[in-house]
Amino acid sequence: MIWLYAIFSRSQMPNRYSMWGHMQTLKVELGERSYPIHIGEGLLDRLELLAPHIVGRQVAIVSNATVAPLYLERLTRTLAGYSVISVVLPDGEAFKNWETLQTIFDGLLTARHDRRTTVIALGGGVIGDMAGFAAACYQRGVNFIQVPTTLLSQVDSSVGGKTGINHPLGKNMVGAFYQPNVVLIDTATLNTLPERELSAGLAEVIKYGLICDEPFLVWLEEHVDQLRGLDQVALTAAIERSCRAKALVVGADERETGVRATLNLGHTFGHAIETHMGYGVWLHGEAVAAGTVMALEMSSRLGWITAQERDRGIRLLQRAGLPVVPPQEMTPEHFLEHMAVDKKVLDGRMRLVLLSRMGEAVITDDYPKEVLQATLATDYRALVDQLRG
Repeated sequence: MIWLYAIFSRSQMPNRYSMWGHMQTLKVELGERSYPIHIGEGLLDRLELLAPHIVGRQVAIVSNATVAPLYLERLTRTLAGYSVISVVLPDGEAFKNWETLQTIFDGLLTARHDRRTTVIALGGGVIGDMAGFAAACYQRGVNFIQVPTTLLSQVDSSVGGKTGINHPLGKNMVGAFYQPNVVLIDTATLNTLPERELSAGLAEVIKYGLICDEPFLVWLEEHVDQLRGLDQVALTAAIERSCRAKALVVGADERETGVRATLNLGHTFGHAIETHMGYGVWLHGEAVAAGTVMALEMSSRLGWITAQERDRGIRLLQRAGLPVVPPQEMTPEHFLEHMAVDKKVLDGRMRLVLLSRMGEAVITDDYPKEVLQATLATDYRALVDQLRG
């Protein structure tokens, strides 16, 4: 059993973000492979933040059909003076596969990019995962930069070096750990983010409060409406706090052999939803939200958190505009079938990320199997209806 204790002081977050208007820089501490995370408005125009991490003159920007029309030309202008190509992929989780990955390699090879090329991911989590995997594989590894444009990718997937693609039998089952050279987060890109995508990102933000930062959870309860309203001050504060948590955990456990696995609260249940329903039917953050509700329920059944604390988490996810009821058509057997191929299964034992209390996570395979069965069989619609009553 591995416990994650709070990694932040028990102080409240400030009501307003005191450094608003200034770029914030965090650092992921990985020795010689350490890298900065720059957070601020208008960073897409700042070449000086990218140039130190581009080793040659060749740059390949990987984006998708939704993001490219918004930001590709702007980033290309910033990189004037470099030899820039772009690879524009179809948008969506359904295209996170071998066939689409080959499109990136086709672009690099056709343009005769060598091992001094730099691959830049411009988009959300799917683009970051695929561009990073391509960078890890192309000529056995080339420079890689993350420029995330969705809230989910800014607070989670762009930091930490997890890259990969989906397999029909399991999400993110083929990939590599491959750290970027820099993460550039331009918070203004969130102004063009659809409401559903914004809510999906909030699922990962809320996760940090639940697993390691209870004061942040309190702050989120007070500011969730501002976040949904695209208040730049609140968004910047939430992104900075989330990235700080992710950076600390990755620095302590890069390859997810211990504490890093706690970042997957709700993900084992959520990945089962994504795989069963078909990639892209539920957004990743939506599936994680429903999976987090299941983790809260199981933590409550084990007596680790109270029913009131469980309900507190559910209400916050609801206020963020997220689904809190798993697909009605999924049976306990469906969940167990997909969860059996989750990456956290070791030696045939299914490990789950649960809460030992609000603000503390645990990863464990030491639980009565009947509690898991009861969790999977719970009538979540009825549970949520009770909260309204």
